[in-house]
Amino acid sequence: MTILVTGGAGFIGSNFVLDWLATCSEPVVNLDKLTYAGNLENLAELEGNPRHIFVQGDIGDTALVESLMREHQPRAVLNFAAESHVDRSIHGPEAFIQTNIVGTFRLLEAVRSWWGQLPADGKVRFRFLHVSTDEVYGSLEKTAPAFTESHSYEPNSPYSASKASSDHLVRAYHHTYGLPVLTTNCSNNYGPYHFPEKLIPLVIVNALSGKPLPVYGDGQQIRDWLYVKDHCAAIRRVLEAGVCGETYNVGGWNEKANLDIVTEVCALLDELRPREDGVHYRMQITHVPDRPGHDRRYAIDARKIERELHWRPAETFATGIRKTVQWYLDHPQWVANVQSGSYRDWVAQNYEGRPA
Repeated sequence: MTILVTGGAGFIGSNFVLDWLATCSEPVVNLDKLTYAGNLENLAELEGNPRHIFVQGDIGDTALVESLMREHQPRAVLNFAAESHVDRSIHGPEAFIQTNIVGTFRLLEAVRSWWGQLPADGKVRFRFLHVSTDEVYGSLEKTAPAFTESHSYEPNSPYSASKASSDHLVRAYHHTYGLPVLTTNCSNNYGPYHFPEKLIPLVIVNALSGKPLPVYGDGQQIRDWLYVKDHCAAIRRVLEAGVCGETYNVGGWNEKANLDIVTEVCALLDELRPREDGVHYRMQITHVPDRPGHDRRYAIDARKIERELHWRPAETFATGIRKTVQWYLDHPQWVANVQSGSYRDWVAQNYEGRPA
């Protein structure tokens, strides 16, 4: 048996592939377009591993996906492939429409065509697992209940709107065609191999470089933080025991304001890699104008996956963030290699060029 993973060289996808091959005997066909956030260095330890078959390609390439389905006959397709950064979606939304909506549609069509030709028992065993985000639910007031799976969709950015659209397509393919789908909506992930445009790795990298640590607005935007390897474990559990057509929210039970996250990372760096001049890293914090339409709070109610599938995160935020900071300290070459000129230009555009 084999599984097909899309977006398996990105942050969450590569962590999933690494953990899957470390814990399961089943091979992985890994399809990734290798855009700016897809990085084969994430998978370096799998070089020469016959159970990892990497294919560079686009989920929107129907002929390619159909050929991979025929050749490898996977029992499941797990769709991690997505454009996933809100700030980038504000600067250039079209890429998000193409990948997250059109790409998901074409992937579903290719999978449906192949699935429709399977014998009855193969159809029953097959799964299409779509990895999504809590951002599709919109923004919460500070005292409002956390998002449940029945919360209405109210996306507020081009990114979240494109992911909401892909979720609706996945749901429609189950109810219209009977495709056996599963959907997971996760909270903010953090951990190894996180591209350093996102908050936590950006803070670590900038702090060590002596650069400002940009915090949007007052820094009181609240998110639920989920260690990426906990997320991967949840996806494995949903694939194993989830009910077709169902959605499962995956959260870390760690609601924290962005400014508090930055401060905690600074405190860990003070302990693990103090500045030579003895100044605390928090002195590098700089508040910048908020981004347009910035959602104030996300919070995941993950009781359904705990109640029905008996999954709960293993890491607290304290244990997960310490592992994350230590990973970045131990992998300076990985950080240096992903910080290309185009990445530096984009950071300058997004933070330094932001209108007041």
